[in-house]
Amino acid sequence: MRLRPVAVSLLLFVGASLHAQGGGRAVTPVKSGGIRIDYSDETLPNGLKVIYHVDHSTPVAAVLLWYNVGSKVERPGKTGFAHLFEHMMFQGSKNVPKTGHFAMLEAAGGRGGADINGTTSNDRTNYFEQLPSNQVELALWLEADRMGTLTETLTQEKLDNQREVVKNERRQSYDNQPYGTAFEKIEESLFPDGHPYHHDVIGSMADLSAATREDVISFFKTYYAPNNAVLVVAGDIDVPQVKTMVRKYFGPIPRGPAAPRLANMTVPAIVGKEHREVVNDSLAVAPAVYIGFRIPSAKDPGGPAATLLGDVIGTGKSSRLYESLVRKQQIATNVFSGNLGLVDGADILYIGVQGKPGASADSLEKATMAEVSSLGNFTRAELDRARAAERFQFVNRLQTTGGFGGRADRLAEGWTFFRDPNYVNRALSDFDKVTLSGLNALARQRLVPANRATFIYVPARKTAPPSASRMD
Repeated sequence: MRLRPVAVSLLLFVGASLHAQGGGRAVTPVKSGGIRIDYSDETLPNGLKVIYHVDHSTPVAAVLLWYNVGSKVERPGKTGFAHLFEHMMFQGSKNVPKTGHFAMLEAAGGRGGADINGTTSNDRTNYFEQLPSNQVELALWLEADRMGTLTETLTQEKLDNQREVVKNERRQSYDNQPYGTAFEKIEESLFPDGHPYHHDVIGSMADLSAATREDVISFFKTYYAPNNAVLVVAGDIDVPQVKTMVRKYFGPIPRGPAAPRLANMTVPAIVGKEHREVVNDSLAVAPAVYIGFRIPSAKDPGGPAATLLGDVIGTGKSSRLYESLVRKQQIATNVFSGNLGLVDGADILYIGVQGKPGASADSLEKATMAEVSSLGNFTRAELDRARAAERFQFVNRLQTTGGFGGRADRLAEGWTFFRDPNYVNRALSDFDKVTLSGLNALARQRLVPANRATFIYVPARKTAPPSASRMD
């Protein structure tokens, strides 16, 4: 997720509504103001990491798989494969027909249906379903069947069909969307050609067109193996019973080859040059300024400070840039900022400023740059507000078992990125350690012209069609 929705209040009483019947609380508050998510884990002989979390408060269970594969593993000329395969995983497997995955889970989900999805990022691909807990075996069987047998039914017809779906997704979200190419351009500018983060998750049209069935099967066998995944089963479950199911369905799947070593992700702290580009956008009705900076990655010790820096700049209507550019100067209609959350090597802090229809792009850029150049003198109140927003967002999402940012998701994140499911229990303390001096120092070090990529989107003038000749 790029533009992360951030709430603006503080939730310190987490766990009050999440009592687990007979088993304590699913989310337990601790004296330091942090939280405690209890779990147990095991590793199957084939290398699959399995994490169990119990919450008997509602008769719901979540089954979630994170594969340690994202667009960063793709080679030049083969971009878009991770995302393409996310689509292919819903096209049936040996014992499940093409539309069977959704159909079976939705039928098992009762009146409201099951929560089913799959997403791809630069750093991982995940698949999840949340459904009544008495249907957890169905979800486990479905996930195991496609992990173990998907390539047996991967036809050229399925590949061609989903390739067109992904191409259309690119058209809708990037090519035919106002300002749709902004983040793609920022990534290309802040990471050198050939770097795993240089290209966007969606991939290029040319690479998608060139993908063969053999390419896709090879990609699956390399990365969709039990030893490259983590399975989380969370919610209203009986752990010994679910362990038996997991071993029954996932145990027979053979270990895959070791995934190729990730390319060198290291980049200098500062890009070393400024990039500025004017983009004539025929779909835009108003000018806009998009800015990106290279910042510490999520796994870097400076990652929490980088996240809070993105928040204080332009997240919410009380943020520094919103207050100046929208409220006081009234030169912009919207301001937003944040970070992409990239895990290895470096991350990106982005700023977006949208102007008024008919306004001057030059004036918008000048006002934006004046504000950006002055950043680095944040106040204690601004830091506390950003920290409270991150805390609320983190904890609020933990009130769900599955889904984005839910307990299952956070446990899988901890294992995949940090090799530690307990990451969920220390993430908030990492934010608490960020100091005001450290935040301001990071801003002064990184928010500099030599580390900046700027794209000014200008509404392209539409040429009027030639008038017809008048006949007297």
